[in-house]
Amino acid sequence: MDKVFADAAAALEGVLFDGMTIMSGGFGLSGNPETLIPEVRRRGVSRLTIISNNAGADGLGLWMLLESRQVTKMISSYVGENKLFEQQYLSGELELELNPQGTLAERIRAGGAGIPAFYTKTGVGTVVADGKPVEEFDGELYVRERWLRADLALVKAWKADRAGNLVFRKTARNFNPMMATAAKVTVVEAEEIVETGTLDPDAIHTPGIYVDRIIPAAINAKHIEKVTTRPRG
Repeated sequence: MDKVFADAAAALEGVLFDGMTIMSGGFGLSGNPETLIPEVRRRGVSRLTIISNNAGADGLGLWMLLESRQVTKMISSYVGENKLFEQQYLSGELELELNPQGTLAERIRAGGAGIPAFYTKTGVGTVVADGKPVEEFDGELYVRERWLRADLALVKAWKADRAGNLVFRKTARNFNPMMATAAKVTVVEAEEIVETGTLDPDAIHTPGIYVDRIIPAAINAKHIEKVTTRPRG
């Protein structure tokens, strides 16, 4: 089955609606779906809940959807270095569900695996555990966390074949593989699209069964939030 669409507009046709939940891959700006996010902005869908490790950086990534006031809730881990995020949260304009990073990753993985809840020691005795069941196992306290699932996952891959099998490269293999499994619809932008059967099966990170639509990535800027260098000796 050929899952390749011409562009972001075609791939997102019929899958966006007000009040939906969207997972967006990436860690910082690495592995961001740079081509798909601007199309979500262009469509103007509102009251979005976004599940993502962070919300981009000034002018980049999910920052675009914050700037257009399309997001009402973020489920995130790292929210520093984003002044717009800070302003909207402190003003009460943006709801935030803050997660320890490993917990966020496991909640998404659980959503893809069909595991509705799990226990972790992370966050016990802190605000992270507020309102959540805490139980004792073998003399230790654990907080119960729920899975995360979404209406749509936006994923960026290095390579994809036309059947949707995906390969990620280096740090872009962050939240993307897990998110691809945890949404009703998964739309992928790939830096390179190859013919089905040409990828080494042992090198595939995400099987095509999880992928619904693919587009060639039109933006591959690979921005870095902060470039730091060491003086040469």
